[in-house]
Amino acid sequence: MMVKKAVKRKTSKKKPIKKVVSKKKVVRKKVAALKKKAKAELAKAKKKEAAAKKKAQAELAKAKKKFDAAHKQAQAYAKKNPEKAALIAASIGAAVGAAVAMALKKKKK
Repeated sequence: MMVKKAVKRKTSKKKPIKKVVSKKKVVRKKVAALKKKAKAELAKAKKKEAAAKKKAQAELAKAKKKFDAAHKQAQAYAKKNPEKAALIAASIGAAVGAAVAMALKKKKK
């Protein structure tokens, strides 16, 4: 009886091996399809990244132009009104100094 059981097990293993091989092929095809999709999505993401980068650079250039214009305007104002500019700078410095002093006092407590 034991011999028959061993023979049955050997013959029954052949069928699952064929199934495993066919499943492997299916899995490989699915993996290949997923890789293809992933590459396509990566390409789309790279295009979107490039577009966003260009837009960010354009916005940065606009901001830089505005800052430069404001800087020139402030320099012109300081040349026309040196006393007011000095008072404004001194008051801003005092305010910043007071804020730093208060922050340091709170840290010590």
